[in-house]
Amino acid sequence: MLQIDCPWCGPRDETEFSYGGEAHIVRPSDPDATSDEAWADYLFMRTNPRGRHAEQWCHAHGCRRWFNVVRDTVSYRIEAVYRIGGQGPGGSHDPA
Repeated sequence: MLQIDCPWCGPRDETEFSYGGEAHIVRPSDPDATSDEAWADYLFMRTNPRGRHAEQWCHAHGCRRWFNVVRDTVSYRIEAVYRIGGQGPGGSHDPA
C-alpha cells in the first residue's frame, strides 16, 4: 500500500485518496475558437509513461483538497508532493 503525504494532513494510506489523472493539463484559452480535434486532444489524450509522472490526487476521505504527486509508475515510489499551483521538484511548476 502507498503512503501519500497530504500537504495539509500529513502521511496517510492510499485508501483515503482518489486518483485524478495526469497533472498540468492546460485547458484551451479560447474554448469557442478551439477545434474539435484540439478539444478531443485536451479531453482524452494523456501520456502513459513508464517512469516519472506528475499526477493529481484528492484527499477524498480527509481534507478533500487536490494536490500533485510526482510518482514513478514502475516502482510506485513517490518522489514529491506539492500543492496545485505550487512548485514541484527543482522549482518548476511542471516537474515531469
